[in-house]
Amino acid sequence: MEALLALEDGKVWRGRCFGARASVTGEVVFNTAMTGYQEILTDPSYCGQIVTMTYPLIGNYGINTEDIESRRPFVEGFIVRELSRTVSNWRAGESLEDYLAANGIPGISDIDTRSLVRHIRERGSMRGCLSTEELDEHEVVARACKSPEMVGLDLASVVTCREPYVWTDAQSAAYGSAALLHPSAADESPSFHVVAYDFGLKYNSLRSMAALGCRVTVVPSHTSAEDVMALEPDGVWLSNGPGDPEPLTGVVANLKKLIGRYPIFGICLGHQLLGLAFGGRTYKLPFGHHGGNQPVKDLTTGRVEITAQNHGFAVDADSLPADVEVTHVNLNDRTVEGLRHRTLPVYSVQYHPEAGPGPHDAAHLFDRFIEMMTRERGS
Repeated sequence: MEALLALEDGKVWRGRCFGARASVTGEVVFNTAMTGYQEILTDPSYCGQIVTMTYPLIGNYGINTEDIESRRPFVEGFIVRELSRTVSNWRAGESLEDYLAANGIPGISDIDTRSLVRHIRERGSMRGCLSTEELDEHEVVARACKSPEMVGLDLASVVTCREPYVWTDAQSAAYGSAALLHPSAADESPSFHVVAYDFGLKYNSLRSMAALGCRVTVVPSHTSAEDVMALEPDGVWLSNGPGDPEPLTGVVANLKKLIGRYPIFGICLGHQLLGLAFGGRTYKLPFGHHGGNQPVKDLTTGRVEITAQNHGFAVDADSLPADVEVTHVNLNDRTVEGLRHRTLPVYSVQYHPEAGPGPHDAAHLFDRFIEMMTRERGS
């Protein structure tokens, strides 16, 4: 059966449909990772986006229950060059096609993903419509043009948890990347209590903190600073998430109250929100950073790390106050990849140190969080 992908500028690709029979809209982006499509599908940071995989063959190892990074897949649609309809992996429980169909997500295959990626790189990420139902090009382009723009869109409130909960699955700390990075700490009694703001978090972040001896209380994105203080945490962690950080004015106001009271570690959207709380600004990137091979330089050590990233906005370095230091930069475009306060126990990175599915270069940032809470407890 045929499927159609149309961008708001009128560019159209025809291909073969898989997954659900549906029509969806969203910002069309591309991801450069060679593996990890299951983690990508279940990363809430992709809410509101139609994801293109640049690696040409997707689906060969199927879907399993251990590599799920959130309660459900959050991508709007999925674009691949070639879909493997043969699943070959001992952990696989179902095929990628069946998984998308069960979750109402349409996919399109057998299109020239190279031409699509080149178009986005030249023109920038733009709104699109992926349809496996309506195949009239003019209608599908019109739907793309009517869809909401990413700038000004609050999606963290869409993907966040509805009620606070404690991460109690001790076994999960032994799964995936957390087991590789911190194999000896998973069974120890919790030493620290961390309150984690859920703006669209991935489970491997919780696994990583649990493996390092933390009891983690996850709270919704709208949780007040006063409610966080009532939980008496040793530290506050700010998760990744989708959308534009600037509409989250209530979150920024809460962070201003928490800065200076507790050690704070933010990643991705949490990093951008800290930048705003410090008085800085954020801006939209042309086509964002999405993939597992982004080079980042730590300006404090000179070390270069290969990182996993998924974001479309960045912090404006020139807008930051003098007491906030840029610690990391992206070596591809020199955008800000890390911040820290010069005197307070607060730091953040734009990328994903939870390494789900990888790479593992930045896992030490969770250790730094533990060290920071240890110092603050001692003082």
